[in-house]
Amino acid sequence: MFHQHARESQRFGLDMDDKKVVMAAVAQDGDALSYASKELKKDKEIVKAAVKQNGRALRWASKELKKDREIVKAAVVQDGGALQYASNELKNDKEIVMAAVAQDGGALQYASKKLKKDKEIVMAAKESKVRTLAAVAQDGDALRYASPELKNDKEIVMAAVAQDGDALRYASPELKKDKEIVMAAVAQDGEALRYASPELKNDEEIVMAAKRMIKH
Repeated sequence: MFHQHARESQRFGLDMDDKKVVMAAVAQDGDALSYASKELKKDKEIVKAAVKQNGRALRWASKELKKDREIVKAAVVQDGGALQYASNELKNDKEIVMAAVAQDGGALQYASKKLKKDKEIVMAAKESKVRTLAAVAQDGDALRYASPELKNDKEIVMAAVAQDGDALRYASPELKKDKEIVMAAVAQDGEALRYASPELKNDEEIVMAAKRMIKH
């Protein structure tokens, strides 16, 4: 979105460092923050608007704002995975981490060592993961809406492809190389072979399983 906005701005001679231009852009696409000037990446109002639209836009914020509780809280509430871009201090903030794992159980990996062992946080992360598992077990296509962390979670992806082999398309590149995952996918839908890694597309056992399914 912002690429188009940037091109239009250049075409009409608008100042790309203009706060109003950048505010309009991040309201549509938080990642537009990446194009903002260094000064505007320090602007709390701009950054807050960006992370509310896309939590992971926190990556483009200034170092100072990655330490700002209000900004980071807004980011992880929108997308728990944004915790990876928070300051080390906030990765050790129980309230922030709790908000992150409640939104995405996979965000636990970005918490401090201390909070990774916190029983309450671990339970919240597990509950979040259970909700995702239930969703993909009912409709494998729901994997498309999962975070990158959960698309790389073998248990989640296995549940998705077992329900709908075509969901393999949304798995992480790493899990598209996993023979067990790919076998489960093609056993459910032989056409899912197209989403396997190049190596597994040539695996005789997997190819045979896919062909058997297609014949049915």
